[in-house]
Amino acid sequence: MTVSAGTDAIAHALENQFGLADRVVDAAALANSAARFKERGITLPTFAQLADPSSFDAAVVGDADKNGPDARNLWRVHWYNDMAGNRVGVPDHVVLPSSLTGVESPIIVVFGDRFPMITAHKVLAAYACLAPRIVTGQFDPTRHRAIWPSTGNYARGGIAISRIMASRGVAILPAGMSQERFDWLDKWCENPKDDVIRTVGTESNVKEIYDACNELAKDPGNFVLNQFCEFGNHLGHYEVTGRALGHAFEAARAASGRDLRLAAFTSATGSAGTIAAGDRLKQEYGTRIVAVEALECPTMLENGFGEHNIQGIGDKHIPLIHNVMNTDVVVAVSDQATDQLYAMFNSDDGLGYLADRRHVPRQILDTLQHFGLSSICNVLAAISTAKVLGLGADDAIVTVATDGAALYPSEYTKITARDFGNGFTNLDAAQVWGEHLANVPTATRSSSPSESGTASSTSATTHGSNSRALPSSCSRPAGTSRSGMACAACCPCGTT
Repeated sequence: MTVSAGTDAIAHALENQFGLADRVVDAAALANSAARFKERGITLPTFAQLADPSSFDAAVVGDADKNGPDARNLWRVHWYNDMAGNRVGVPDHVVLPSSLTGVESPIIVVFGDRFPMITAHKVLAAYACLAPRIVTGQFDPTRHRAIWPSTGNYARGGIAISRIMASRGVAILPAGMSQERFDWLDKWCENPKDDVIRTVGTESNVKEIYDACNELAKDPGNFVLNQFCEFGNHLGHYEVTGRALGHAFEAARAASGRDLRLAAFTSATGSAGTIAAGDRLKQEYGTRIVAVEALECPTMLENGFGEHNIQGIGDKHIPLIHNVMNTDVVVAVSDQATDQLYAMFNSDDGLGYLADRRHVPRQILDTLQHFGLSSICNVLAAISTAKVLGLGADDAIVTVATDGAALYPSEYTKITARDFGNGFTNLDAAQVWGEHLANVPTATRSSSPSESGTASSTSATTHGSNSRALPSSCSRPAGTSRSGMACAACCPCGTT
């Protein structure tokens, strides 16, 4: 059979760009990895094992410090840990009540700060991208330098795994990310001056990260693990996160005593890894998949762009691994809402207001320390989704708290100085509640990105085979994807 040049190009892209090799590409590299892992006592869990940790003995982690560079922590790269790193039977989660959310639908939030080493779920994405490259003999820890492009947590996860393998790793992230990310990298990198590359801008400046990667890729000793197009990222979350979220929903349904249905899953798109869990939930429960982005950078809603502070959700392009054809709803959330709610959730007066005036149970308030900026974004999107879709008390929504408040104390200082005169009072709490929780808006926006942050906290549009509503600014068919979603001009795959 004659193999065409086009076929060769596709095979090359599948193996090298997308991480989908189905063969051992370099036997010598695989042998080097095996020798290094034997030397350092490293064993790699499979995706199936991480999806169902009950399939292996919890004692495999031994006495490993969950926050240390111990190879046994690879066996904690799943959703079944508590804060101390102990195995739990059901993923740690909270069901947010209507006293906090203002909607009848129970919102189930699964906590990501239980993951090891970086206290964020992105270590799963890093492992899911790297493990297939190792077992196919593409990444050689004895000679390759792993390049981890990120807006923060993915890079930290990659650095953690690189250090476990005694392989040099390089973190690339925007200079405007929270100081806590850089403090962590300073401690974990052997040479932070050379191995932490700070690109221009903040969360939405992903293109600048790509530019740095393209420059580093000129050196064959550098191996770029681009989470935005590595299908291991998608597959890992489909298998591991999808099953964990389904398990959390089943537990919440049993505890409720009602016949809940899993109506929707909300996920800020970021690298489009986490949202892959929605593909599995849709298959199993018929769940609608809700993609979330910043209102200040409405790439999907309006083909727009701008700067924002919802750290961890990326922007200005549609990641190659985002299954846009399977997405049902798009919601945009303002960083003004996430910033100010973060301040409220982490101040005594804010928590006091929620307890005394809104009657939010204390056990719920105690969980708010586990919500970082993008976690709050996901919850606001869930509230908006419940309103847009007219969901009721038996319609559950599941989402993830990707990281916790511990990664953002420096942001708290900035937010309170900028918005609240260096403090946060009971009056501030009432204002924030009224503006960002009491009346979460749902109207589709058609304004320019520069106006987006001033008029509403969220906006949403639904689309699908029976219904499609796009903002008027996206009326030109050539500017949309085949599904009808607005598609950014700088899509890495070069297509719309």
